[in-house]
Amino acid sequence: MAVVSVGRWDDLMLEDIGGIRQQFSAEPTLDGRIDQAFEAMKRLGFDALIYDYTPVPYDLAGELMIPSLLKLRNISEDMHEYWCERGYFRIDPVQQLALRTTTPFFWNYDRNAGTLINRFMSEATAPVARYLHERDMSCGVTVPVHMPRGDYATVTGLRRGDKRDFAREAGETLADFSLLAHVFHETAYPVFDREAHSSTSMRLTERERECLRHSAEGLSAKEISRVINRSVPTVVMHLNAAARKLGAKNRTQAVVRAAHYRLLDDTPYYL
Repeated sequence: MAVVSVGRWDDLMLEDIGGIRQQFSAEPTLDGRIDQAFEAMKRLGFDALIYDYTPVPYDLAGELMIPSLLKLRNISEDMHEYWCERGYFRIDPVQQLALRTTTPFFWNYDRNAGTLINRFMSEATAPVARYLHERDMSCGVTVPVHMPRGDYATVTGLRRGDKRDFAREAGETLADFSLLAHVFHETAYPVFDREAHSSTSMRLTERERECLRHSAEGLSAKEISRVINRSVPTVVMHLNAAARKLGAKNRTQAVVRAAHYRLLDDTPYYL
């Protein structure tokens, strides 16, 4: 992806948190703020950027959820297909580690490097390692951002080409990279679109969500019909449709599953 050079990062000290926040916030769109983040991170020696957000870490079976948002800079767009559609995100050792720590970390898919992701690498994760090696994306730094309601994001910087000194250089810039990542996410989150705040695998209509929210409050179908000014059969139709999409056996189970997948949130939580 071509990125237009933006911003005035050469004039901004990384210790100036307020200035960094203002620089990001000056861009009205999410993509604009990601471009700003990429420009800032290039100053620290990173050649590519990955930003992802997952509103619900695990599904009901305990498997990692696919992120609702995956943004890339200077990375092949086919990563969307592999990580989201083919499910590589679920088996990515970097994501496995990011879910278990709040500390930024350096990683390398060369087992001999002995980085923290080694304990998550196996035959099952070999396709991920192969994809990254083939595209010169085999090592980087990831900053996990864990949020109050359990959702999380990761901000990852990668180095292409000669990586002989990358581990040392990454260690020297890790604190600055972490600061940039956290301030960037703080400014990026409020401009997410509504779809980013709920699971990509579960989609309900607005009316189905509304009926489930009222059901979660203990209202009967008849009571819901009065609140939303629709007939009882229409309310029942929406509740049944929601239960079917959620794979629920009854209305109670539908409410529980919808709550798990953050589908009942009326408004997102902003930092």
